[in-house]
Amino acid sequence: MPPPPVSASRHPVAVWPWPIALGLLTAFGLLSALLGQHGIWLALSWGALSIPLIVTVICLIRAWRRPSSKGGLS
Repeated sequence: MPPPPVSASRHPVAVWPWPIALGLLTAFGLLSALLGQHGIWLALSWGALSIPLIVTVICLIRAWRRPSSKGGLS
């Protein structure tokens, strides 16, 4: 008997695009910081490295606000 089908929201492949995008953005930010420390490179590195940090903070805030299954805040 085959296993039950996995819904699209729970499929492992559906989870990977955002972590890959954030990883590539971080790598770009680090490379742009290495390539130049003035002008456009500085702005690109700050912008590219700030976005993953902002996404992380937003996800942490959402996780803290979501009640846990134990009855309190997680």
